[in-house]
Amino acid sequence: MPTGQQAARAPRFVLICVAIGLLGGFMSGLFGVGGGTIIVPMLVLLLGFDQRRAAGTSLAAIVPIAVVGVVSYALHGSVAWIPALILAAGAVVGAQIGTWLLARLPQHVLRWCFVGFLVVVIAMLFVVIPSRDAGLPLTPLSITGLVVLGLITGVVAGLLGVGGGIVVVPALIIVFGTSDLIAKGTSLLMMIPTAISGTFGNMRRGNVDLPAAAVIGVAACTTTALGAWVATLLDPFWANVVFAAYLVYIGYQMAQKAIADRRKGRGA
Repeated sequence: MPTGQQAARAPRFVLICVAIGLLGGFMSGLFGVGGGTIIVPMLVLLLGFDQRRAAGTSLAAIVPIAVVGVVSYALHGSVAWIPALILAAGAVVGAQIGTWLLARLPQHVLRWCFVGFLVVVIAMLFVVIPSRDAGLPLTPLSITGLVVLGLITGVVAGLLGVGGGIVVVPALIIVFGTSDLIAKGTSLLMMIPTAISGTFGNMRRGNVDLPAAAVIGVAACTTTALGAWVATLLDPFWANVVFAAYLVYIGYQMAQKAIADRRKGRGA
């Protein structure tokens, strides 16, 4: 199956990238994630990208997606600006660590890390149902926690090609007691410098397909605001249920591919 630059101008390649972007943008706005949980597995499963290139391409596409998402949530007053900058400070450093690891870990390890990551997120979604009235106050303890959370998120973003939202959103809700809408808006703002930092690291290592990232990112921008609007209408519990169901499906697909590649001796 053609991948990367070789297929960048093929109509089928472009149409699939557009479809991935439309779905990723909607999910990004709805759940406050960068869309990497959709973009990475879809690039692997539908276009035959290897895990490293899919992760790097996804992170590049997340930049415009996050910008549109932040504007959408800001219009509803659901962005904690200072906490987002604190998160970003740790995440920018973490993203460089993640992209360094990305170039060194075997692909089957990356796939299983991604599956394990999704399992943790699914469990977290059902621990606490968020309140729409909770804010994100700053104290010495919370500031320290935000820096640490940002660092961990950056490593995950650079390593797995996700914007970090599926780490930050549950953590802000569960650990910091934040409203789900504020958690989503703040997460998207934090992703912008994180994704930019990680993308530069991936470009230096040749792990980004820029044509694919551009098509996906532009397509996603057309549906991100719609997803953010739907998020304000959807009950927090049912939003978690839908998201968890989707992640179960993606995790299953990625696990199947990791097992198949391992059996064929292509997991290294």
